[in-house]
Amino acid sequence: MNTLELQRTALRVRRGIIEAVHAAKSGHPGGSLSAADLFTYLYFEEMNIDPARPDMPDRDRFVLSKGHTAPGLYAALAARGYFPEADLKTLRHVGSYLQGHPDMKHTPGVDMSSGSLGQGISAAVGMALAGKMDGKAYRVYTLLGDGELEEGQVWEAAMFAGHRQLDNLTVIVDNNGLQIDGPVEKVCSPYPIEEKFAAFRFHVISVADGNDMDQLREAFAQARAAKGQPTAIIMKTVKGKGVSYMENQAGWHGKAPSDAEYETAMEELAKAEEALCQK
Repeated sequence: MNTLELQRTALRVRRGIIEAVHAAKSGHPGGSLSAADLFTYLYFEEMNIDPARPDMPDRDRFVLSKGHTAPGLYAALAARGYFPEADLKTLRHVGSYLQGHPDMKHTPGVDMSSGSLGQGISAAVGMALAGKMDGKAYRVYTLLGDGELEEGQVWEAAMFAGHRQLDNLTVIVDNNGLQIDGPVEKVCSPYPIEEKFAAFRFHVISVADGNDMDQLREAFAQARAAKGQPTAIIMKTVKGKGVSYMENQAGWHGKAPSDAEYETAMEELAKAEEALCQK
């Protein structure tokens, strides 16, 4: 896809996020929206996947370590064709296969169940090691929140990945600066993030704007070229990106929009798409 097509697809993903969380009357829109461009780039450009064969043995793997942002992952999977987009409205409903956190046993395209912060990266490291041991060419990607870096298990996994030189592993940090209790630097600062991953023998790539497709394209090209060590992509994003009243607001970490707020969000996203169509 070219950049414009990716941008339009990311808006489609953002609409899916708002649809899902509004219908559920609960969920996590803020971090889902900040990572919407990343989800789009991974599933429409970067990863070797086939929605018709979600269990394809040689597919690339993705683990959503910050599992509460499942609405973003689901919206990307639906847009990519893993399941109907209409099913996004069943998020968190009794009997739905779209649970509040990813479930690999019931949701097509989900490679690992996740939700307990810190554990997803450990699973991704295990997948990457298995690929190396089996002589497979697949790559493994995992997305962490910046607040999630406060979990000690993250650094145990990072230490192991660096020691084992897992150059088929790419760790992405969604550095939107906010967690449920407020700014990450005030709750329990994980900074400096880049230097920490470098100390664990990662090839580190800083992305000034993780909501910019061209910058993501360059970062993942660098990650693929890195040999002999895992890669950490630290991308600066805007929490709630794309919905004006949600942007940079910690309060939108984990709540659903009202009917009026839903209408406003969908109108803003429609106008953003119209502006892209005129380019």
